[in-house]
Amino acid sequence: MYTVFIADDELIIRQGLQCVIEWNDLGFEIAGEAANGEEALKFILTRQPDVAMLDIRMPKLDGLEVAKRAREGGYQGYIIILSGFSEFRYAQEAIRHGVKYYLTKPIDEDELTQAITEIGDALSKKANEKENMEQYRDRTRNIILCDILKGDADISSLNLKELYLDSDVYQVVIYEKYNRDAGEMPYPFPDLLNMTQNDMHAYETLDLDNTHILLLKGKAILSQFQDFLGRYEREEKPQSNSPLDSLFITYGRIALRVEDICISYSEALRLLKRRFFCEHRQHTIGYQDLPAEEPSHSFELNDEVLHSYREKLVGFLQTSMRNHVAETLSELEKNLYRCQEGIPQIKLFLTDLYLSIKERIFHLYHNTDIPFPGNADIIKQIDEKYYLYQIILFFTEQFEMIMLSIGSPSSSSVMEDIIHYIEHNYMDNIKLETIAPLFGYNSSYLGKIFTKKVGIGFNVFVDQIRINHSKELLTNTDLKVYEIAEQVGYRNVDYFHTKFKKYVNLSPAEYRRKMH
Repeated sequence: MYTVFIADDELIIRQGLQCVIEWNDLGFEIAGEAANGEEALKFILTRQPDVAMLDIRMPKLDGLEVAKRAREGGYQGYIIILSGFSEFRYAQEAIRHGVKYYLTKPIDEDELTQAITEIGDALSKKANEKENMEQYRDRTRNIILCDILKGDADISSLNLKELYLDSDVYQVVIYEKYNRDAGEMPYPFPDLLNMTQNDMHAYETLDLDNTHILLLKGKAILSQFQDFLGRYEREEKPQSNSPLDSLFITYGRIALRVEDICISYSEALRLLKRRFFCEHRQHTIGYQDLPAEEPSHSFELNDEVLHSYREKLVGFLQTSMRNHVAETLSELEKNLYRCQEGIPQIKLFLTDLYLSIKERIFHLYHNTDIPFPGNADIIKQIDEKYYLYQIILFFTEQFEMIMLSIGSPSSSSVMEDIIHYIEHNYMDNIKLETIAPLFGYNSSYLGKIFTKKVGIGFNVFVDQIRINHSKELLTNTDLKVYEIAEQVGYRNVDYFHTKFKKYVNLSPAEYRRKMH
């Protein structure tokens, strides 16, 4: 509905104008009325009605003066002057103030209907033109933003202020469903950043190559994004109804220039393609987790590497050395993370590795009934896994089956293997949920028997190992506290401070001063 405002000093005329035609049928509604020129001018400048009907004779300000001051104040709507005077000089002055309609009293119903119909048609045409122009501008702007992300834009030729890109910092975030088989994401990701109306130009959302992209602009929104990541870190295992549980997020580095936005985007995109390497229930991954691209740091897949891993694993399986099996698989997982090959090639390598181990074990223990799956089933299972950790878990389960088939050790030796593994991997993101499958246990059951055998809980044991090593580093090195926290497995230095003080009753700095 378009809006109409009526100003006339006579109440009966204002009431009559509201009833003389069917406003709603013509697409209009009465937005307000006034009995004098001052009230009329205030309403027009404040509420900006689409049509203002002004009596030429009103107290305080006449209709022509209201029209003049309204135009000076930026009013763009249509003005209809109502007058009992038909002299040309009034009409002439009205035209100078952008008044296209000048109706004499008593108002003729057909004449008013025709004027309102013409105004309605003009407003609809203007609205359509504005909508089309905005759609065209949005499409053009979207193309420019895509070119900036891909590094194809000529930045020097762009008006960054007009594009809302005149910011001091930028960062690219890519997000998608965490569960690939799930339906639509229940929460729009920008809503989770707690942005206000003042942040409406602080980010851009667009789709490029079937990926959902968020371009953050400005220190405020980047800070809000860091707060969001912090909330995720504190919520290590998001509940099934949590917004975090529905999203997977990658993000590139912070860019200080528009020209560098493409670097942030390329990093976020590389991380998305490397989702295969994420840990169990990992929902975010950032540019700092990208492996070095230099060939000297990469891991090459070839027959020699395959043969080496096969020989090591077969040897450990024969001797039921679970700790060495687990460490070898962990080493393989880390090496594959540095591999420059594509995911299909990595899956093919792992398939060949397992099949060669199966063939060797079958040859060595041909008289033993080992329930190996068929080769076709092995190939299918590895190929259908979304994540590397799932394939490593499949390997672990299969290797446990092999070791149980060719010789079963006592549970006490398994616990020793677990402790050995923790003591050599405490610096990693080590959790009961990831340890248990490596040794063929359910995590809940392993937690109970660990506490019973060792005398303290799993997490407390890991903390004590880490704190003991941190004490050695504080005493014998000049490393900074945050560097020591990272080296012993604490990603958050504040969390490390809390844990250290809990077990030592001193802060790390106080402990270092005391030992020195």
